[in-house]
Amino acid sequence: MEVKGATLLYTLAGLMITFAGFSALLFVLRQAAGARLSLLDRYIAKTVMTYIFVLTAAALLPVLLGLYDIQEKWIWRDSAVLFALPMLSLQVTYPRRRRKVAGTAPPPAIFAVFVVFGSAVTLAMLGYVLAGFQYSAAAYITALTIDFFTVIFGFVTALDVIMQQPTEVLERDDAIEDRAAVLSEVSKSRPGAPGTRTYD
Repeated sequence: MEVKGATLLYTLAGLMITFAGFSALLFVLRQAAGARLSLLDRYIAKTVMTYIFVLTAAALLPVLLGLYDIQEKWIWRDSAVLFALPMLSLQVTYPRRRRKVAGTAPPPAIFAVFVVFGSAVTLAMLGYVLAGFQYSAAAYITALTIDFFTVIFGFVTALDVIMQQPTEVLERDDAIEDRAAVLSEVSKSRPGAPGTRTYD
């Protein structure tokens, strides 16, 4: 049975996978350019992949349930619960998880859009669909789309913060490592230096 909005769900799933690949490519290119991946970089990459996985699964879930000839109202109710519970868990706990990894709270813009607005949309969708109102399919797909764009907004905002990280710190670390290697070679080549043997 073809569910309402199946074409739009397929399109969303494709866009989500494309975005996940694009975001991963940005981090790869940044590392290839000589920048080291910080803990915040790794956390953001992992967070984006996790969110996109949940959103893509939510986009395909109604179509998958429709293959079992389940009544359409139960398709959307089951999909809403299976989508909203993990999504709300990710959205609500994001500030605590970021603070644990990066030691800082998310910027106000990310907190307002990514956490507060995204959680409100997901929760409103869940209540609407479970209440059995007429446009359950529209509410589900709308919430899915909005949550996807909040992830994009959060990624772009976080990417701007990452790009502003000073490169001088990385360059200083490289200089310290090079200086230590040179001093080590000099100490080994000097007569009488620790670890060397002299012969008469």
